[in-house]
Amino acid sequence: MRYFNWCASLFAFALLIVMSAGSAQAQATRTWVSGVGDDANPCSRTAPCKTFAGAISKTAPAGEIDCLDPGGFGAVTITKSLTIRCVALEAGVLVSGTNGINIVAGAADQIVLYGLDIEGLGTGIDGVKIFSAGAVYIFNTTIHHFTGNGVNMNSTVASSRVFIQDSIITENAGGVNVNGNGVANVGSISKTLIDGNTSFAVQANGAGNIVAFARSILSNSPTGISLLGGGTSVCFGPSNIITGAGACSSSPTFR
Repeated sequence: MRYFNWCASLFAFALLIVMSAGSAQAQATRTWVSGVGDDANPCSRTAPCKTFAGAISKTAPAGEIDCLDPGGFGAVTITKSLTIRCVALEAGVLVSGTNGINIVAGAADQIVLYGLDIEGLGTGIDGVKIFSAGAVYIFNTTIHHFTGNGVNMNSTVASSRVFIQDSIITENAGGVNVNGNGVANVGSISKTLIDGNTSFAVQANGAGNIVAFARSILSNSPTGISLLGGGTSVCFGPSNIITGAGACSSSPTFR
């Protein structure tokens, strides 16, 4: 009996090691998506997944999802530090009646979105909705045709930041909204076109919420800069083009 119990314990221990090893191998530092991939794949370069949602569960925290070729990779909810990078490709996120990308991450988490085309088809809500995060970086991305905001910074994390650079945000209800959820958040915009949004180009709503921009164009909206409830805006340098109602709270010299 003792021998039997010893064998059973040894088998259980070995099984635990195997299961732990399998779990550790389930997430990779870098994963891949392809327009002809399959979410049943391990998301490796030679066996890519088809969607961002399929790849994210197989990507380790602080890892990266890369695009192998053009495709529509679908909406995704990001819950950890992560980079989605699609360079010189058409990487589409096409949604209807929902948000394009939801970010529900930790206070220290950093998320990078690079090279995406986020399309709301006239019924999507927000292009990028930030519920919580430390910092979100949006580069070389196009966001359009959402009934809400192109980017909606509504984080519950105090001093949460969103940085937008070299991007195009057009034909939404609002362009970039910074409206911390019970706390103050910050939006920073550089070398970006925010055009033709039906309500406002940029908005800071609530005390302590700040939107700052440099070398950007805010055009063809009835309100270029919307400041509500004590929100403020900072315009760096003479390099911005702004049309519509509203004005900068301050304009320090760009240096």
